[in-house]
Amino acid sequence: MALLGRPVEHSLSPRMQNAAFAARGLDWAYVALDVGPEDLADALRGLTALGFAGANVTAPHKLAVARLVGSALPSVNTLVGSEAHSTDTAILDGLVFERPAILGDGGAAAAFRHDLPNARVFSRRGAWPPDVADADLVVNATPVRDEVLCELGRGQTLIDLPYPRTATAHAAEAAGARVLDGLEVLVAQGAKSFALWTGLAAPVAVMRRAVGLPERRPTGSGAAE
Repeated sequence: MALLGRPVEHSLSPRMQNAAFAARGLDWAYVALDVGPEDLADALRGLTALGFAGANVTAPHKLAVARLVGSALPSVNTLVGSEAHSTDTAILDGLVFERPAILGDGGAAAAFRHDLPNARVFSRRGAWPPDVADADLVVNATPVRDEVLCELGRGQTLIDLPYPRTATAHAAEAAGARVLDGLEVLVAQGAKSFALWTGLAAPVAVMRRAVGLPERRPTGSGAAE
């Protein structure tokens, strides 16, 4: 398995997925490959030529991979052979909400827009700054770490995609909002990718430990401890 993106040296996915493969007794390996946009098409062909069973895709390639493989999805983050999937929104499983909002316009934001068609969307290319006072769920799908993008409080949930936690997440938690941070998102999407690749239930407790999260039973996504 491979992770295609740029940059990828910070990614915890190899540590997490290799721990999961070992826990299930699979002689598999997961490697991070730094791939520039100009080499992306060749990299996809190389995965097939080298016999990779699948891959993950991260920024900035999710939209481009969807186009290159001819997927009907707007954004792709998981390849299983020639099949394209998105597991970016696995963190939504089990959450109850009625008024979602999304911050950002990149590949991960596109995946959430696809699965939350009624969400209000805020981006610097469109509506900005975000007005999320009435939202019960806010997805921060931007790469912004040091700026508080919006104010949240009690009764609201923030899904914060970057890791480590952003200034937005720290401010939201301090104000009483529920925060599902980037590590929770990583484990949720990683567990769903693992199940797609292997046909096995993901060892979520192992994956959580690998990225430094405490153990707890996940909600949804079909994963098992």
